[in-house]
Amino acid sequence: MNASPPDELAIETRDLTKIYGSGNTEVVAMKDASMQVRRGEVVALLGPSGSGKSTFLTAVGLINPPTSGQVWIRNQLVLDGDVSHADLRAFRRRHIGFVFQKSNLIPFLTARENVQIALELNGASSRKARDRAMSLLDELGVSDRAGNRPSMLSGGQQQRVAVARALANRPSVILADEPTAALDGHRGRQVMELFAQVAHQHGTGVIVVTHDQRALDVFDTTYEMEDGIMTAIDPAADMTR
Repeated sequence: MNASPPDELAIETRDLTKIYGSGNTEVVAMKDASMQVRRGEVVALLGPSGSGKSTFLTAVGLINPPTSGQVWIRNQLVLDGDVSHADLRAFRRRHIGFVFQKSNLIPFLTARENVQIALELNGASSRKARDRAMSLLDELGVSDRAGNRPSMLSGGQQQRVAVARALANRPSVILADEPTAALDGHRGRQVMELFAQVAHQHGTGVIVVTHDQRALDVFDTTYEMEDGIMTAIDPAADMTR
């Protein structure tokens, strides 16, 4: 069961379009991409390489603004085309967590320190940051590895630490870009199930960009992008295609 009222949106995009170049060199990388993700909902975004998934994710993540369209987070208009309605860096730190294909953990910090630093950069005291980091690592089943550096962790453990870091500042939404690409099928499914657990228990909206269709039953909603066009997939459709 979702941890928040069903009508409360974590994030909404309205008609996001991204155009590179102009005239004969114009490329439409994304056209009218609209998505709603409720709090506590985990959403998959499928599509081949070059379909516009990364363009969408960087727009939603407030990294690469769209040419037109809007991004709303927790019912607040944040971006309208390339016009910002917020201090994007500060807003991103407070409201958006990121998980990547590689865990991108800082190699010379321990697992706990990798989570703790995200809190301290957002103004938390060292004691509160440490306590929060340990609580998250415990929740995600890697507290026994808190003192280990990333090189001493398995791929799955590294991704769990990365998820803990993404959750550190209690974000409204987590964006995950191919988080299971470096994992085998079993560990990949465990990570997908972890995202569902995180979404439902923390009331966080989660968008997972993935090529892996083996764990789509984990997701509440599935979208597909092709040639920059986003469509919602009918859950009754045959997902083995």
